[in-house]
Amino acid sequence: MPIYFQSKDIVLPGDLLAEGDYKAGTGTFKENSKIYSAVIGLFEIRGKILRVISLEGTYIPRPNDVVIGKIVDVSPTNWKVEIRAPYLANLPAANYFEKPIDPLREDIRRHLNVGDVIVAKIVSFNRTQDPLLTTKERGLGKLRGGRIIEMACTKIPRLIGRKGSMVNMIKEETGCRIVVGQNGRVWVSCKNPEYEELIEKVIRKIELEAHTSGLTDRVRELIRREKGRLEK
Repeated sequence: MPIYFQSKDIVLPGDLLAEGDYKAGTGTFKENSKIYSAVIGLFEIRGKILRVISLEGTYIPRPNDVVIGKIVDVSPTNWKVEIRAPYLANLPAANYFEKPIDPLREDIRRHLNVGDVIVAKIVSFNRTQDPLLTTKERGLGKLRGGRIIEMACTKIPRLIGRKGSMVNMIKEETGCRIVVGQNGRVWVSCKNPEYEELIEKVIRKIELEAHTSGLTDRVRELIRREKGRLEK
């Protein structure tokens, strides 16, 4: 009963995944004894069940990417982090603390707990290991306050702009702190909460008009117009 791909391989619609006594799971279909992919996605084997996790709009981790994640589970020496990917990422305590800790004496939940939001860098990722994170670099760590705005990860380069031109312009015009994750999460913190709503409006505009020219100028005009309205 051959299987033609390995778990976490990227497959295309119509790819023959396997033959034999397997069950067609999500993202697949079966004809006679053959199972095919129905979508572009990541192949996954769960016993006799074969499925494909759709990649449309999904973030695929890459080493050195900066991501914004949410803590979803804690063990004595490790945090599990949701990063908008098909897999949970791991943040070992050794990649968070500057000095080694004794897990028998130190409860790491005092530092990061379920629900906390962090900005981290992906150290490694491959077929045999879930994404590995670190926060031991400048600008990384726990995020406090502000709000998270999610957008299509494919539009993140347009939000950043050439050499940071777009996001730096937004920061200068609004005076807000902005952290952009390659996984399609943006953290925004402004003294005026209404400016956070303004930046969300800006992000939606960038998503819709990412393919057009002159977008930076239009975004600047939108910000100045909305600022004028808010300051009246």
